[in-house]
Amino acid sequence: MKRMTPTSGQKGMALIEGLVAMLIFSLGILSIVGLQAVNLKQSTDAKYRVDASFLANQTLGNMWAARTNLGNFAVEDDDVAVLPNGKRTVVVNGNQVTVTITWQLPGESAPHRHVVVAQISG
Repeated sequence: MKRMTPTSGQKGMALIEGLVAMLIFSLGILSIVGLQAVNLKQSTDAKYRVDASFLANQTLGNMWAARTNLGNFAVEDDDVAVLPNGKRTVVVNGNQVTVTITWQLPGESAPHRHVVVAQISG
């Protein structure tokens, strides 16, 4: 029986196909890992925004409960333990109240802010 030999242009083609397949697979895995990292960052940012909103609304709720003493709630750069480098500022101007919650993650250059303005009367 005559043995079939590959032509000179076909030598090593299976090796190249295997390497290309490994390259495509590796790029796919790297893309998935990058997607997971972005997803984790976005989830963390969303959690901090929800926490800031909750704190601002909680502050406003306490102010509604004690409407006659609004001036006692005014604070500047009050530490907020729930958020990283979190600060709360409450400005009272008559019946208008502005609650500002700021936080900054390590390694970020600009702080995040959540501002709520409300009219408290009664």
